[in-house]
Amino acid sequence: MKINRHGRAKILSVEEIQLLFNEGLTNPRDRALFGICLYTACRINEAVTLRLTDVYNRKGVLRDEIIIRKENTKGKLATRTIPVISDLRSLLMNYYPSPRTWFLFPGRHGKGYINPDSAARILREACERLDIEGVSTHSFRRSALTQMSNAGIPLRVIQEVSGHRTLDELQKYLEVSPSQVRGAVSSLSMLSHVGKPTYNDVCSVSENEEKTISGELPF
Repeated sequence: MKINRHGRAKILSVEEIQLLFNEGLTNPRDRALFGICLYTACRINEAVTLRLTDVYNRKGVLRDEIIIRKENTKGKLATRTIPVISDLRSLLMNYYPSPRTWFLFPGRHGKGYINPDSAARILREACERLDIEGVSTHSFRRSALTQMSNAGIPLRVIQEVSGHRTLDELQKYLEVSPSQVRGAVSSLSMLSHVGKPTYNDVCSVSENEEKTISGELPF
């Protein structure tokens, strides 16, 4: 559902994220699923193929890091682990599937995992209810990576989170806002051709003016 964005998923605002999680996504599973997409910056396929043991240990305790396995990543480059921040932890604490399931987000009748297309439909219906356009499952990943970049996190560090092969691939995900462009152009005022007004340190005055200033009157 990418509308007038040249094939790129929309970057979500804070207000839109809050609307989606508080009003659009109607059950703990959906909030946990898209919370993982947002707070780990992972792809939808990486989220739906998470095993139960990638998120919880054998005792059912939530791990401090989520394991995104190499075989489920795009290009099968490398396994990566993403810390679970408090916002994601609260979503996962409210969702825990049957311990008899293999995947964190089991498919219909508990078989396999939820299809990425089904996840996309869930999100699309939520956005339609809220009248939010241009959003796709990839919006969470782009929003997360752009937020990290705007916060000044070095690209090499962001790459560890995103799992991109190169920094060039990562930079394609990042969106520049109009305010950032205005700020960049405004910085060019330092190159002003007008120049700054200057003032002489010593002002020249006439002999009569000097006498007047000193209290003497000219004859």
